[in-house]
Amino acid sequence: MATPSYRTADATVSAYDAASVTPADDGALRPTRALYIGGAGDAKVDMALGNTVTFTGLQAGTVLPIQVTRVYSTDTTATNILALY
Repeated sequence: MATPSYRTADATVSAYDAASVTPADDGALRPTRALYIGGAGDAKVDMALGNTVTFTGLQAGTVLPIQVTRVYSTDTTATNILALY
């Protein structure tokens, strides 16, 4: 099986695209390079390898260098989230 592109060394370069994220408990994203948090709060996400975690106390303007496949609406209070690819 080929290595997914998000797990290669190229994943360390800057983002080439961005998209607004609407948190959803049943929605999936293609693996991100990072998340931009525009409004302070918490973000519950599925990491690219499958773990579900909640980042708490995020400040507005934070860039989280994490690869995620979902941002949940339940337990996510952060706003104006952008997926960086």
